[in-house]
Parts: sequence; C-alpha cells; structure tokens
Amino acid sequence: MDSKRGIATASGIPWKLPGDTAYFRQQTTHGLILMGRATYDEFAAPLHDRENFVLSARPGPLRTGFRTVGSLDELRTSHPGEDVWVIGGATVYAATISEAEELLITQIIGDFNCTKFFPDFTDAFQLTVRGDERQEGGVSYRFETWQRS
Repeated sequence: MDSKRGIATASGIPWKLPGDTAYFRQQTTHGLILMGRATYDEFAAPLHDRENFVLSARPGPLRTGFRTVGSLDELRTSHPGEDVWVIGGATVYAATISEAEELLITQIIGDFNCTKFFPDFTDAFQLTVRGDERQEGGVSYRFETWQRS
C-alpha cells in the first residue's frame, strides 16, 4: 500500500516491484489464498502450489484452479488449521481484517493516486518489524509486519 493506504487504481496496482513479488511468493507458499472477484479477474492463472479461493456471492464457473467460497468462516470450516492469506482487493480486506492476527504489508513510499484503499488498521495492530527501505524502478518501499494488539 502507498503512503495513503492506497492499493490500486481503476487499472490495477500502479507499481511493479519484482522484490515485492518475490517476497509475496515466499511468504504465501504455505496456506490458502483468498481473493475477491476483482482480484481474481486480474489473474490469468492461479498462484502455483497453493489453493486459490475467490470470495464471492455470485454463482458461476471460475477458471481451472480457482474455487468459490462464500465466506472466510466457510473457508476455515472446510480447511481447519490452515493459514489463510487474504490478497485483496479492498472489499475483501475490509470484510476480513477483523479476523486477522498478523498483517504483512509492503509499504510503498509516496502517493500513487489510488482509488482503492486498505482499511485503517493502526488502532488494532502494532508494528513489530520494519524492514530496511529498498528501491526498484524509482519506487521506494519496505516490508512491515503488524501484529494484532
């Protein structure tokens, strides 16, 4: 997210950071992936070696490798004890953040004029890890870990 908690514009994520992509892949290797319908629409294929679920009330078939789930509770009931990685978008973050124990955030330095935002979380979570600032393609960022207070 950017400095104003922005996560996307109408055309998607406004930054491309290979280091962030590698970090994301490393962190989410184990567990289940949960995304909203708009995030699903951005993926050509599911994330490899992970179960990919789409939180959606809309019936209808999904591409191979994706499965629909009606709620976070439904996913937890069908996969007890599994870690769940919520990867967006804004509506899914807002609907699930109250259940989160930990947030792994890539903090982008600057305002990218986003139109979609991560929910406010600083009252319920405490910053526990603040990584060193990195730079790629003129974009500065750092990895942060936040734990529920």
